[in-house]
Amino acid sequence: MSDLQKAWAKAKLSALEPFDEASEMGEAEEEADGLGELPEPIDDDSSSASSASSTGTVIPSPSQRLFARPQAVDRGKNLSQIPWTTYFERELFLKAPDSTITHHAYLNSPSGKSPLFVFHHGAGSSGLSFAVLSSEIRKHMPSAGMLSLDARGHGSTTDSSGAALDLSLETLTADLLFVIRAAREKMHWAELPPIVLVGHSLGGAVVTNLARQGTLGNAVLGFAVLDVVEGSAMDALQSMITYLSTRPAGFPTLQAGIDWHVRSRTVRNLVSARTSVPALLVRDEEEDGEDGGRRPWKWRTDLAATQKFWEGWFVGLSKKFLEARGGKLLILAGTDRLDTELMIGQMQGKYALQVFPEAGHFIHEDVPEKTAMMLVDFYRRNDRSQLVLPPKVSELLKQGKRV
Repeated sequence: MSDLQKAWAKAKLSALEPFDEASEMGEAEEEADGLGELPEPIDDDSSSASSASSTGTVIPSPSQRLFARPQAVDRGKNLSQIPWTTYFERELFLKAPDSTITHHAYLNSPSGKSPLFVFHHGAGSSGLSFAVLSSEIRKHMPSAGMLSLDARGHGSTTDSSGAALDLSLETLTADLLFVIRAAREKMHWAELPPIVLVGHSLGGAVVTNLARQGTLGNAVLGFAVLDVVEGSAMDALQSMITYLSTRPAGFPTLQAGIDWHVRSRTVRNLVSARTSVPALLVRDEEEDGEDGGRRPWKWRTDLAATQKFWEGWFVGLSKKFLEARGGKLLILAGTDRLDTELMIGQMQGKYALQVFPEAGHFIHEDVPEKTAMMLVDFYRRNDRSQLVLPPKVSELLKQGKRV
């Protein structure tokens, strides 16, 4: 309200009641807060720390409303589940002869000499975390292949032995290698297609470890790590138990689980949440969500039980990342996540760096279009089939050309 309007209001209302400027300004603020179409603020650093794989370091800034209530989702928005068949052509169930683990993965087969993007999710997540990203990549590269696995203890990967869950880095790396080779055998590929490894958080540590081992040889063109670096990951682990104890133990309905992920800004893209969140939850048939306020939809993965593996996931990650052969891409939600070793490596041009400050920890779910464009560009820059080598001197001499 302008000064002129305030003066006019005072003159008109002075005979009725005193003018309360503070009250009127408060009402105006409430009115503004109720506008549903305003763009969401861009946080300087707003990693959600939604799982044991979360690595964000939250730094208070003027743009962050640290004590604001979670943003409500428009009641008119659709919170129903989007099936995996929307994004992938088939699912694979892969089991080694001497193993009790049946690995589950989603697949879109590559055609011709197109690449295969291999995805590994973070702790507490699933292969469907990369579903929307996969469809965005195919908009730019329709012939590209996608292989997105569920790690053991996650998604639809099962263990018939009933043994304690082994989520050590070496075990997860061996699992990823097995899934890639088993997928080739299952699909009768003559050889492995050119591979781009992509890992989010814990998955970033796994793909880095596999790339550094060099087991797949020249089949790996490069690898991309999403929002995880050693320093901030180790710092975040100190507060993970506290975080896990404060998140909901369950939800009355699947839609309520999707709604919570969006309102808490754990996943900031509604389509991504409708796709990935259902795989994170499992229904407890002994509970009824309709009566007594019970919450039958529980977390599929007990992250607190994996605490003994947390440190082993990330120790030495920066060194492994820089030492591994092939192209390297690091995508972060904030530059504050870079530790000293990575900052030096970035200045030396040892890897490509991209920052999406508008995204949270789940970068590939929050901004799948931008992430897809970065990955496609990363592949094209490392595609060996497109390299044009200069002719050899001996060939030029045979052609009668002067050298």
